[in-house]
Amino acid sequence: MKKFPRFALVTMIGTVLLSACGNDSGDTESSAEPTEGATTGGELKVAYSAQPPILDVHESSAIATSDMMRHVYESLVTVDSSYNIEPMLAESYELSEDGTAIEFVLREDVLFHNGETMTAEDVVASMDKWLDSPGNGNKLPDEATIEQLDDKTVVLDLGEPMATALPILAFNSVGFPAIMPAEIAEEADGTGVKEYIGTGPFKFDEWIQDQHIKLVKFEDYAIRDEPADGLAGAREALVDELLFEFILDSSTRVSGMQSRQFDVAHAVPFDNADQLESDPNLTNHTYPGAYLTIHFNKREGFFTEQDARQALATSIDSEAILTGAYASDDYYVLNHNIMMYHQLEQWPSDVGQDIYNTNDSSNMDDYLSDIGYDGEEITIITTRDYEDQYNGSVVLQQQMEQMGLNVKIEVYDWPTLLEMNQDENAYDIFVLANVSAAEPGSNVFMNPDYPGWSEVPSVVDDFRASATLEEAQDKYDEVLEWYWEYIPVVRIGDFKRVATTQEYIDNFRYQDGFVFWGVSKND
Repeated sequence: MKKFPRFALVTMIGTVLLSACGNDSGDTESSAEPTEGATTGGELKVAYSAQPPILDVHESSAIATSDMMRHVYESLVTVDSSYNIEPMLAESYELSEDGTAIEFVLREDVLFHNGETMTAEDVVASMDKWLDSPGNGNKLPDEATIEQLDDKTVVLDLGEPMATALPILAFNSVGFPAIMPAEIAEEADGTGVKEYIGTGPFKFDEWIQDQHIKLVKFEDYAIRDEPADGLAGAREALVDELLFEFILDSSTRVSGMQSRQFDVAHAVPFDNADQLESDPNLTNHTYPGAYLTIHFNKREGFFTEQDARQALATSIDSEAILTGAYASDDYYVLNHNIMMYHQLEQWPSDVGQDIYNTNDSSNMDDYLSDIGYDGEEITIITTRDYEDQYNGSVVLQQQMEQMGLNVKIEVYDWPTLLEMNQDENAYDIFVLANVSAAEPGSNVFMNPDYPGWSEVPSVVDDFRASATLEEAQDKYDEVLEWYWEYIPVVRIGDFKRVATTQEYIDNFRYQDGFVFWGVSKND
């Protein structure tokens, strides 16, 4: 085996910045280190806009789960602020000459939150669970396996070359490969683990449904020696308690920031951003959020037909939907690609540019005439827990009705929506914000088991089995050609999010999710 070149597999995401659009304008890099002499202790209250359905990161596709539990769990490798692959629970890693296996040498004396030392057995059990879970989904080859070589060494056998395997393993967002004690991983069922024990700088304390999740500082955390850099290096809990309060009502989050009830507000409504920005005690931050997507039910109903999906994709006004969802073009980006706007340096392509946002409703008129449409009802399911998803759904409904379609909207809370979209008889469309993927083949709609149920062709398999990054990039156009013909989903466009912090919060950062280690309160 050879040492994996440090810059050879930069993940396809690019450097993510937090842009402070409030009182301290400018960019704050995600590599910022804790302020020297920072105040420690206290409780950090985060007003979060949704409650996670479950807390097992292997099993959940919800960003709320990973936003919170990334502070509890860690993975073998992670990324620095420039998205270089760096060890986390691994001491080192090596890629085989043929690109089909990765060997990890584990760190010694890493403790779980239950006081037990992490072993190779724990890593194998955790990775076995992840490989069979929705978190892995379609990311690694089906034949991938992991085995223990000795007490501190494990090998991930991919079964075939895969240039993007390490970026997938290092991607610390939804479904990341968290390491947990073997007995917990082995006892988990399809509903997830029963205990939440990791190695991270914070440990799980309590989950009171519809109120909050509380994490507390792990006093015996095995901190790395390297300086903090992005998600790599030293992770230091500077507050004693990290409280995620479920504040679904956006006006309550806004008023709570103004009254100092909360220290940080997640998903600040775009209409309220200027209001908070004018407050000298508050700072707004924008950062790459996700992409708004129309997901089709391809098992039952109107959109089982490819022609129907093509007709809608070329008839909608994407910019109008994005404006309805995000208020201003300050907060969205038109993008024909299936990777986000901040990833396009790694994944440039013009394929689909002539189709995206065509905004020609005559395409749907022609399709409805061809099939003799008789008013069949089309159901969109959505949630008000995320106002952008709801608002985008309303504009989409209006556009579809103007095309002559009979459309109704059904509104559910976030956990219920994630249950409903599993039912092929419950809807025709759901509009969802999907977070960025580690690489094109890891987009959720590429998984045939993901709600919407796409039929993924061999061209995607060939892309994912590329031996080198350069080879994968060469095949990317073919993936986009399939996408724009089959239309597994309609990517409406990318958007930014707004978070607000009190002026006494130091070192607030975002990189594929909130980063609260290294954050302190100086009030």
